[in-house]
Amino acid sequence: MSVRLTAVTFDARDPARLARFWAGVLGRPAVEDARGLALPGDMTQAGLRFVAGPAARSGPNRLHLHLTSTDAADQQATVSRVLGLGGSHLDVGQRPEEDHVVLADPEGNALCVIGPGSSFLAGCGFLGEVACDGTRTVGLFWSAALGWPLVWDQDEETAVQSPHGGTKVAWGGPPVAPKAGRNRQRFELTADGDPAVEVERLVALGASVLPVDDEGAVELADPDGNEFTVLPG
Repeated sequence: MSVRLTAVTFDARDPARLARFWAGVLGRPAVEDARGLALPGDMTQAGLRFVAGPAARSGPNRLHLHLTSTDAADQQATVSRVLGLGGSHLDVGQRPEEDHVVLADPEGNALCVIGPGSSFLAGCGFLGEVACDGTRTVGLFWSAALGWPLVWDQDEETAVQSPHGGTKVAWGGPPVAPKAGRNRQRFELTADGDPAVEVERLVALGASVLPVDDEGAVELADPDGNEFTVLPG
């Protein structure tokens, strides 16, 4: 395939502050470019980007990040680091016996610190998963779009992973809450070939082109209506 998942983009009231927070959590430098502040990833770890966006939410986010742990002490150290950098605990109805800790970044975006017993995220690296609300159809779309194999396809839940390993992207299946406005978190793709050809291929797979002028990027929506951008390489 000729598109790469280069980042998960966050709309932020204060992109610089949010970039500093996530740089501290992940231990990566923040880099400024023409599109904002980025924490670049690599072949196995997803990148993040922070751009100025709406101050008010139009509904719950459709994705959040899962961080992994090597043992109980490592999990607690990550929780303490998140809180020390300006994060907070978040109650989403989790049960006391669950082995993950639900937190929020300084702008209220959820993240989970997963306990050390997760076989699903074993070997995925520290940023183990981009966990999304979505249908099986959208999981199949992204597998074809990125050329990433399905590593989970059961009970309407799907997950894909780069052939190089690393961060998984997963969709939890129905029920999926109705979409309310533009997503505050979106996928950023980079086309290694002709972007127009890649856009045509993605449309053939089920995407739709959105009428958004994004300074050289083409914005599309996947089959579940989630916005994403395609940038020239």
